[in-house]
Amino acid sequence: MLLEEGDGGGDYGGGGPAPSVNVLGGKLEACSMRPRAGFFRNGCCDTGAEDLGSHTVCVVATAEFLDFSKSRGNDLSTPVRGFDFPGLKPGDRWCLCAPRWQEALEAGKAPRVVLRATHEGALRYCKLADLKRFAIDLA
Repeated sequence: MLLEEGDGGGDYGGGGPAPSVNVLGGKLEACSMRPRAGFFRNGCCDTGAEDLGSHTVCVVATAEFLDFSKSRGNDLSTPVRGFDFPGLKPGDRWCLCAPRWQEALEAGKAPRVVLRATHEGALRYCKLADLKRFAIDLA
């Protein structure tokens, strides 16, 4: 679901504002401002109780993943002007739903991950070890 730009706060599991912490335990970094990513369209993979899809995994889109997502009913490559969504192309960063990333992993189509921009909420659906295997930001 696409929403207007917000503050990225919100309730996380009913316990108050969502902490902006990444899966490595540090400060959540921005994922993408072009296109503007995140459930709250603030450029970060922040989440809250209203984010039912858990848009928490910062990915780098690939053609293979975009085709996979489209085949599963989520066309991320076609622009949607009413939501100011330009459509993704390979190389774009995006806050992907954690369950979709896990599904892509199991299908052998998972895109690369930016761990420092991936919200800790992703760990409800994905294993840190799996995310690390696809990380582009580990030394």
